[in-house]
Amino acid sequence: MKKWLAAALAMCMTASLCACGNDSAASTTAGGTDTAKTTAAEGAQASGSGSTAFPEHDINGWVMWGAGGGTDNIVRPLCTYTEKILGKSIVVNNKTGATGAVATQFVHDQSADGYSLLLGAENPALYKILGISELTYDNFDTVLLIGNEELSLVVAPDSPYETVTDLVNAAKADPESVIMATTGDGGSQWEAAAFIKAVTGAEFTQLPFDGDASALTAVMGGNAHFTTIKSTQAIEANRAGTIKILATLTKEPVEALEGSKPITEEYPGFEEYLPFGPFYGVWVKEGTPEEVTKALSDAFQEGFENPDFQELLTSMNINPLGLTGEEANTYIAQWQKSAATALYKAGVIEKSPEELGIQ
Repeated sequence: MKKWLAAALAMCMTASLCACGNDSAASTTAGGTDTAKTTAAEGAQASGSGSTAFPEHDINGWVMWGAGGGTDNIVRPLCTYTEKILGKSIVVNNKTGATGAVATQFVHDQSADGYSLLLGAENPALYKILGISELTYDNFDTVLLIGNEELSLVVAPDSPYETVTDLVNAAKADPESVIMATTGDGGSQWEAAAFIKAVTGAEFTQLPFDGDASALTAVMGGNAHFTTIKSTQAIEANRAGTIKILATLTKEPVEALEGSKPITEEYPGFEEYLPFGPFYGVWVKEGTPEEVTKALSDAFQEGFENPDFQELLTSMNINPLGLTGEEANTYIAQWQKSAATALYKAGVIEKSPEELGIQ
């Protein structure tokens, strides 16, 4: 009996040592450094990977716009808070082009394993409608919808334009003379221009850039006459006096933007296209194992709820959402229908949301 117990104990010790060896190997990065940590995501099992916890190594996130833009300014701090929870780095990259479609396609071309994140805004919800790409958010799983915000129509401080009416009158007199800096077809500036045209009849020469920050720089540098920017950029620029806000694309005044006024004061007809504004989120490719998506959602939700990040959202005048799963899907579907309806009313698209299969 004693011999049997001794043999059994020896076998258990051998198995334990083998298990420890496997865990050590799994927690070593390509550089050979042991980075094992206890994380909120431990216990999430990659599909078919046995006992390997997610994440095993660093994660890449791809921002669909340039550095310093509205999306970039929100997702970078969120990733910083979230990577501390995951126990691995989230490396944030900027991949611009085609109104975000380049980054969207790139992430969709990667493995559905949770190690490539799309850090984006609302634009893919309109790609198929506008013929930009066949991909939409139906081809991704939402990790977290972060928040949404309003847009402001801005010019340089020394601009001769004091009101939206000034811009409209100048464009009507000579459409080629007024240049609007945009992020390309399907971007929020492009949409705003479509709604202004629908209400006023004015058309502008559109000059595309790789992101909001570049578009704003063009205006401040005198290479374009105006653009629309998000609250994240408008608040600080307004305080610093580096822009002049002609109007916010809202029905009500935006308290955080001192001295601004809603566009409906000059053009009440704009109200039928409101509310209108971008949203931000984190996505993974469709087909990512549910447990991996959940691990990411749980970690990003915890990062989102960090008091410092919430304070950051407040300072940027971003309305927090914090949606995952079906709630996130419902929000995106409703936004898509609202935007498609507005674009149809504005005459930008020829088919109604119903004809496009948007319910």
